[in-house]
Amino acid sequence: MKNEKLDGILQAAISAIKRISRYKVILIVLIIGLVYGFIFFRISVLSGAQPSQAMIDEKSVTIKAARVDNNVVQQLQRLQDNSVSVKALFETARVNPFQE
Repeated sequence: MKNEKLDGILQAAISAIKRISRYKVILIVLIIGLVYGFIFFRISVLSGAQPSQAMIDEKSVTIKAARVDNNVVQQLQRLQDNSVSVKALFETARVNPFQE
């Protein structure tokens, strides 16, 4: 009894595979197209996602502001006042900070 059921299921599976094997190239192309379509869809959804205010607050708490020591600032100001070439260097850096 069980062998007859198994044979029937096996024969049905074999006949289904034979029918589907004619269309295997089309099925492979269709599956690859669906995978690419899903990937493009997820990329478009995720690229437009905006962070929540809680996420922004969480990340901004970990950012520490750069602090410059007052002694260093005073030393730089004294050097700028004493040297003409350093003063010129500071002025050009203010005008175009990306110039070498």
